[in-house]
Amino acid sequence: MRFRRYAVYHLPGGALGDFGSAWLGWDARHGLVHLRPDGLPPEAETLTEVPRRYGFHATLKAPFRLAEGRRPEELALALRLACDHLAPFALELEPRIDWGFLALRPRLQPPELLALESALVTRLDAFRAPLTGAERDRRNPDALPPQARAHLDHWGYPFVLDMFQYHLTLSNQLAPPLAEALRLALAPHLAPLIARPMPVEAVALMGEAEDGFFHLVEDLPLRG
Repeated sequence: MRFRRYAVYHLPGGALGDFGSAWLGWDARHGLVHLRPDGLPPEAETLTEVPRRYGFHATLKAPFRLAEGRRPEELALALRLACDHLAPFALELEPRIDWGFLALRPRLQPPELLALESALVTRLDAFRAPLTGAERDRRNPDALPPQARAHLDHWGYPFVLDMFQYHLTLSNQLAPPLAEALRLALAPHLAPLIARPMPVEAVALMGEAEDGFFHLVEDLPLRG
């Protein structure tokens, strides 16, 4: 399959990963439309339209076009070599609402997580084509804090390095009452899935197909 952009995500596995894919309606790991189980809020289709095409994931290196002369195989090799020196870890998750988005976020961001994100953002940047004017404008740079705008111009994405926040998005941006209602509706489904720390043992090289949906290209274990 040909991809127009690439990214590096963390795709949760196990029961939590299955739930997230079912809730969003897209399984990026297997490239399948995922049927939603009974018992979930019936408005899922309209509440998850924005994050659906990305799959249930946390962004580590935001989507980018390959730089001229670079090949996907070279990107995969560079990512593999980086992962050989990065250690696995675990995250204690909790549901939170930030800027209207319901997401699972870690209670604390351990040093291993910050080292992972920093390494992928910086070491893979030679494979990223510069932002076009239209791509930059879509980030609404004038509304960003100065540091985020500087990151956008240097790294192609505003919320990296010192501004990075791991999050597994579960909704569109919603009005506060609707976001809180959704948090309460999903709480009993999420509670047993996040009762124990979630292992982060691999990262996923992802590709965006022509229809805008992201697919797993390769799982890469953290071997550090």
